[in-house]
Amino acid sequence: MAAESRLLIKLADIQFAYPGGEPVLSCLDFELRDGERVGLTGPNGSGKTTFFHLIVGLLKPSRGQIEAFGRRLENEADFIAARRRIGLLFQDADDQLFFPTVLEDVAFGPLNLGKSPAQAREIAQRTLAKLGLQGFEKRLIHRLSGGEKKLVSLATLLAMEPEVLLLDEPTNGLDEKTRNNFLEILKGLEISYIIISHEIDFLEKSVQALFALADGRILGDDKITIHRHLHAHPHGSLPHRHDG
Repeated sequence: MAAESRLLIKLADIQFAYPGGEPVLSCLDFELRDGERVGLTGPNGSGKTTFFHLIVGLLKPSRGQIEAFGRRLENEADFIAARRRIGLLFQDADDQLFFPTVLEDVAFGPLNLGKSPAQAREIAQRTLAKLGLQGFEKRLIHRLSGGEKKLVSLATLLAMEPEVLLLDEPTNGLDEKTRNNFLEILKGLEISYIIISHEIDFLEKSVQALFALADGRILGDDKITIHRHLHAHPHGSLPHRHDG
């Protein structure tokens, strides 16, 4: 029997509620292992983005344990260390980009990791080239299209050489050409990732297995394998599974 791959992220018995509200997540368990590429879908408001924010410590659970890379994450210092190895792509690229120019934004991560200005610049240029963004270095962020901002946001993460990517609705607002470009970039990465998306066609091409989040939990003990089929039945737009 082959050895089980390394455990990267683990959430156990997680519960979370926003102030004054009912629990969004309850008794949630999840594991991500090295080499896995996972999709996560579910109704709006089911807690998918909250799930990502808990992993990186932007929110704190009221109950449960979060581990990353073999270490339990309990305080801000733990999460800061984990965020150096986990890249979170926000739904809105404007929440990710802060500097006037593309080069400044992409170089910021390496600088923050202790690289020299010259090293950070070289890493930023190399990363932009890999994403087909040569010549973007001096472009002003506020003049980029939505798709260009999304790709630059991805570049800011990849420049830090993360071990895990958390991608929150990465194709929202992208035209078909940019969506396909994004897909080809993902296929070329050797990084474990989780993608939140409502676009099943995109998930079918970009992940190995799909989970559904509903009623505060990630549904099923086994991964739901993505497959293409034609059928019609009531409520088909809701998350569902086929057995047998």
